[in-house]
Amino acid sequence: MEYRRCGRSGLLLPALSLGLWHNFGSIDDYEQCRRMVHTAFDNGITHFDLANNYGPPPGGAEETFGRILKQDLKSHRDEIIVSSKAGWPMWPGPYGDGGSRKYLMASLDQSLKRMGLDYVDIFYHHRPDPDTPLEESMRTLDQMVRQGKALYVGISSYSAADTEKAVKMLRSLGTPLLIHQPKYSMLERWVEHKLLTVLEENGVGCITFSSLAQGLLTSKYLNGIPRDSRAASARGNGALEAAVITDALLGKVRHLNGIAQRRGQSLAQMALGWVLKDRRVTSVIIGASRPEQVEDSLQCLRNYYFSDDELEEIEGILGKEVGVD
Repeated sequence: MEYRRCGRSGLLLPALSLGLWHNFGSIDDYEQCRRMVHTAFDNGITHFDLANNYGPPPGGAEETFGRILKQDLKSHRDEIIVSSKAGWPMWPGPYGDGGSRKYLMASLDQSLKRMGLDYVDIFYHHRPDPDTPLEESMRTLDQMVRQGKALYVGISSYSAADTEKAVKMLRSLGTPLLIHQPKYSMLERWVEHKLLTVLEENGVGCITFSSLAQGLLTSKYLNGIPRDSRAASARGNGALEAAVITDALLGKVRHLNGIAQRRGQSLAQMALGWVLKDRRVTSVIIGASRPEQVEDSLQCLRNYYFSDDELEEIEGILGKEVGVD
């Protein structure tokens, strides 16, 4: 495993982190979840990324991970980075959503209880909340660190402008912003316009999610939408929707797959490597439904170097509509 320094902090994160967004809920096979966590940790993936609403049901992933920690990894707690988040709807009523101190503090306490932990290593505000003053959310993150319930704090899906504001607020409070978690993939590149520059200039790490475009940048969709895919499932949780998978988009994916084959990689391995080629990216969060998928993703670390010709060809594919072969 390769470890990268998170911004200008003292913390190192593995180049790949395991996300528990899907497939770790209480409705999922516990032993399968356990095997995936073991496979990740045995291969040097020391960071496990969660959120209060991951499941299903909401909270289910934290309960599953807490059970695995207690059963197998309790003695390795100091070798593990655990992160959680709050910001999206979690429980009914006016206090279970957003960025208020009331919601964030209650949510962190619930997350710690579900996982059986005294603290999380990183706690994120999961999304910007236009109805809550940014200062309130940032002061709450600062308070979590001062209470010892989080070692570091981060934000997710914030714009470049709001990220700069958050950096300044937290710095003035004495709790630096450690990390930003944006969506970033070959098909979702908004971070390149300004955010990555803001993070680099301010010494903030970057950990990406959905870098496989929720499965689209894998071999799964090369021949259309399979029946057992997330896009075809009612359990998509607002994730990948079949309507966005156009013939033109599938054409791009097939062309990208051709480049991956020439590189001796799977499309998924190339897509992960393409994100990791930027040294401003600290880590990439991978998802999995089987231990074998974790092992397959790890192979991206064998080659995330791209020649100028390859990068130019990839830009040509991504920058224009490509027909279906």
